[in-house]
Amino acid sequence: MTSTVGGLLGEGTERLRASGSETPRLDAELLMGHVLGVERTSLIAYPSALVGDGQVGVYRALVERRAAGEPVAYIRGFKEFHGIAFAVDARVLIPRPDTEILVDLALDAIRARLAAAPRPPGSPPLRLWDVATGSGAIPIAIAVELRRIRALEHLALVISDLSPDALAVALENAVAHGVADRLEAAVGDLFHVEPSPVLPVDLVTANLPYIPSAVVPTLAVAASFEPVLALDGGPDGLDLVRRLLDGLPAVLAPGGTALLEIGYDQGESAPAEAQRRLPDWSVEVRPDLGGRPRVLLLGSPGGRAA
Repeated sequence: MTSTVGGLLGEGTERLRASGSETPRLDAELLMGHVLGVERTSLIAYPSALVGDGQVGVYRALVERRAAGEPVAYIRGFKEFHGIAFAVDARVLIPRPDTEILVDLALDAIRARLAAAPRPPGSPPLRLWDVATGSGAIPIAIAVELRRIRALEHLALVISDLSPDALAVALENAVAHGVADRLEAAVGDLFHVEPSPVLPVDLVTANLPYIPSAVVPTLAVAASFEPVLALDGGPDGLDLVRRLLDGLPAVLAPGGTALLEIGYDQGESAPAEAQRRLPDWSVEVRPDLGGRPRVLLLGSPGGRAA
């Protein structure tokens, strides 16, 4: 029987809708595009295009994986973030669009620092440490953008993660995007890593687990495919945030900036913890594009957070 793009998309959409997918049509289109090696716009433009029997079988198998709850990003093996594609699999959390605001804020802080005063030839680069880096999406997106504006030479990166498997994914992504020579990698718990990086650093970024333990089992089934280590933030979601806050004074240079992603419902509790633990630091909360609290922005004494 001859199968067309439009017919298969309709079939896949209905199967995924019945399975409970929140975005059945989008999922079906992404999977079909992955199988055929084309963009979604081509699928929409040519619904009557014929699909070979082998590709039909592959597509239907992928739809069944998605129907069982597996995230589309894991099925395709990559996720778009901040305009570039990152390899992802079950070793790492899938980058979320909400995290892009943290990247933008980090870039603002770096640009402000570079613009504040001329940097004579031979000046050491600014140092950024991305803690719990996962896929490396945050620091690599920052590095790629700085390369675009010809400023990458002014930044050195440290990436670290408790999971060696996650760090391996981050290094794969760094190599794929041509920025591996700008970073050093370490394994360990928050700031307690080996090998120890040169301190202090000028900027710390982190998307730590911040979901309360009791909420993790109630998340959408797709989240059950992701590492629990990257989701569970303890009873109120702030266990790791508190520990990172306590470690910042020994790591961040005077006038440095720390950017921590938080949950939308932690817009009061997270800054309260920061103000209690770091009373002399500046503390702000920045919203995501939906206007919800998303990033805790901290400035160490001796300067103002950019």
